[in-house]
Amino acid sequence: MRGVVLAGGHGKRLQPLTLVTNKHLLPVYKKPMIYYPIETLRNAGINEILIVTSGEYLGHFYRLLQTGRSLGVKLHYEIQEGSDGTGAALLCAEEFTRNDDFMVILGDNIVYENVRSFIDDFQEEKKEFKAKILITKVDDPKKYGVVEFDEKRVTRLVEKPAVPFSNYVNTGLWIFQPEAFNYLKELKTSPRGEYETTDVLHSYAEQGLLTYGILKSKWTDAGTFEQLFNATMLVKELEDEITKNEVKAKGA
Repeated sequence: MRGVVLAGGHGKRLQPLTLVTNKHLLPVYKKPMIYYPIETLRNAGINEILIVTSGEYLGHFYRLLQTGRSLGVKLHYEIQEGSDGTGAALLCAEEFTRNDDFMVILGDNIVYENVRSFIDDFQEEKKEFKAKILITKVDDPKKYGVVEFDEKRVTRLVEKPAVPFSNYVNTGLWIFQPEAFNYLKELKTSPRGEYETTDVLHSYAEQGLLTYGILKSKWTDAGTFEQLFNATMLVKELEDEITKNEVKAKGA
């Protein structure tokens, strides 16, 4: 399985910080934001990773990450022309995935959990399901894509509903079979004027072809100033806890 990190967009909600660089290169505690999704994929056993970003920032990413060797992965890069949404960005990965299953993660996702088990589960589930999303429970779901599910299937997926029907949300970690590109090519623009991967997921849900996994650990994205601050505090909290446990283990 290969991995795709979507790291495009202009990060307008984080201006003026994003007037000089891509938002995924901003710091979250001790590391640039982009490190976290790369590490999530690597820890799950995915070492071939594509970063999709805009041409104006490609040099910034390469200067920081280069081939990915220092992070234990092999990085590839693809340029997304324009800012037409995640659906258009994901289409840039069709050649890279080589007709294989692939995991997608949004570049501003902070996940402190090994997601390998979700990938392994999908290998058993893919005779019945065409895609899998990882979801989590939040206090304010109206900011996200809200998910409703029944047993193993996602039954409804609505982006930022005014009246949420669930506290479970789409985190931005998705696993697809390669035929997803056929759906992506048929996408129509959303009311926001973008091609939305969420529309593909919604189509799968309507057909009963979308399954899910629930994250056990804390999760956040980092698309606003508040979320960026919360992401830094979350990472510090989790890393302090890891250090504390390591010290305890040495003293035992």
